[in-house]
Amino acid sequence: MIIEHRTYTVAHGKMRDYLERYERDGLPVQTRYLGPLVGVFVSEIGTLNQVVYLWRYDSLADREARRARMAGDPEWKAFVRSNEGTFVHQEVMILNPVRFSPLR
Repeated sequence: MIIEHRTYTVAHGKMRDYLERYERDGLPVQTRYLGPLVGVFVSEIGTLNQVVYLWRYDSLADREARRARMAGDPEWKAFVRSNEGTFVHQEVMILNPVRFSPLR
């Protein structure tokens, strides 16, 4: 099992619009392909205007296959296009749980 940790830094003043659009248009497509979302968070202290997503996969191969299927979906492509100008930075990490992690 792996956790994908995605951090998006949203342009100032665009967070509310982005989160509403994501909940309405992006999340339904993602859960259809990626499975249940582990969590979505926004920053309050430290670097601001960030939204963090956690997704769970069986393996890197599972992640690659699921994301490839999603990338071909016209609804997903439309959502991606709707985000033009929304982000100023993106970071993706793959996290491997340690033996004693509750998420293992």
